[in-house]
Amino acid sequence: MSEAFFEPLGGDRYRATRHTRGPWDPAHQHAGPPAALLGRAIERCTPRPEMALARLTYEILRPVPVGEVEVAARVVRPGRAVELLEGELSADGTPLVLVRAWRVLRTAAPAAGAAPAPPPRPAEATPLPPYLERFGYGHAVELRFAAGAWEQPGPATVWTRLRVAVVDGEEPTGLQRVLAVADSGNGVSGVLALEDWLYINPELTVHVSREPRGEWICLDAATTIADLGLARSMLSDDDGPVAHGAQALFVAPRLHR
Repeated sequence: MSEAFFEPLGGDRYRATRHTRGPWDPAHQHAGPPAALLGRAIERCTPRPEMALARLTYEILRPVPVGEVEVAARVVRPGRAVELLEGELSADGTPLVLVRAWRVLRTAAPAAGAAPAPPPRPAEATPLPPYLERFGYGHAVELRFAAGAWEQPGPATVWTRLRVAVVDGEEPTGLQRVLAVADSGNGVSGVLALEDWLYINPELTVHVSREPRGEWICLDAATTIADLGLARSMLSDDDGPVAHGAQALFVAPRLHR
């Protein structure tokens, strides 16, 4: 991978590239790359090979600019079997995204209650609609719709593959691949036209059932809108489900420029 979402600047500082640009404003990042970068920091924070990350909840406090950012992570509540970690992504000293994550001992229990495997992966990538031409993240992630479509409101099942690294010069971990696309559930399964409506999530929660394998992640997502909006998704690799995601949504008409 010769390109990436982030270029390391030394220490805990990174420069976001054009590949992080989101669909709402080209000056702001899609939340997927920051989620993956913070997930990477959590993975590397006092690593415990006998444990695995079970849940990550992101609080998106402000839009993340396409520019220089800094990340930090620490253990909040250490433990022999269960521990809590937290991380922060900031720019110019201002916190932009927070994450809290539970890390637990791997279980020795036999697998049970597995969901069905995802549908077959289509042979061809699905192109972006013309109005998303400036959507840098959309070009950096290959999407193959197995159900639903960009112009078709409602639930969607989409196979995804990162075309760029999370951090330049590194192969993404399976968890980073999941976190990089988990925030796309509301986008691929929108029930309102993207060019006319905003449905922005101020948070993202991902529960992990096992560590993902391979470069392909399938996102099976559905959005509902009542008094509030909610997007829910199941994420799978080629062998079956690996995580579940949820996003609370702020829904409002989009101001056309």
